[in-house]
Amino acid sequence: MLEAPSSPAAPIFVVQLHDARRLHYDVRLEVDGVLKSWAVPRGPSLDPTVKRLAVPTSDHDLEYATYEGVHAGAKYGSGAVIVWDAGVYTNLTRDKQRRLVEPAEAIARGHLKFALRGVKLNGTWAFTRTERDWLLVKVRDDAADPLLDLTETEPQSVLSGLTIEQMAASRPST
Repeated sequence: MLEAPSSPAAPIFVVQLHDARRLHYDVRLEVDGVLKSWAVPRGPSLDPTVKRLAVPTSDHDLEYATYEGVHAGAKYGSGAVIVWDAGVYTNLTRDKQRRLVEPAEAIARGHLKFALRGVKLNGTWAFTRTERDWLLVKVRDDAADPLLDLTETEPQSVLSGLTIEQMAASRPST
């Protein structure tokens, strides 16, 4: 199971599987004291040739990084949530002069490159804004694996060990 990162200098990331109106993965990165978030309907892919739609969502408090449970009711965001992956990340975004660009500025500019060190996801990734959408893409590196789909082979939470179906069968927590 997951252990909390011990270095305060390393920002955290979390990927929460959320069975709301539609099943999706919420990819969240710690930026300036909050979790910047994108809903990725099909989840992260380890294949660098696959571009996943990533829809920006509202920021969340850092405490939400460990939330698992069932949001009750028929409102937006209701449904089961598990922590599908978590760990720390390193910002790798550089400008044309090869200077490091802070994550908040990189997001504002429309491109954030980062390396994940998680339980399931590792290696380099990028969020890129296009004319219409954001995309999440795995960068070619040693952690890339076009034949492995972790969303299929590793469906359980890194915190509780539960699948989204098992969490949904539990009683509502909020």
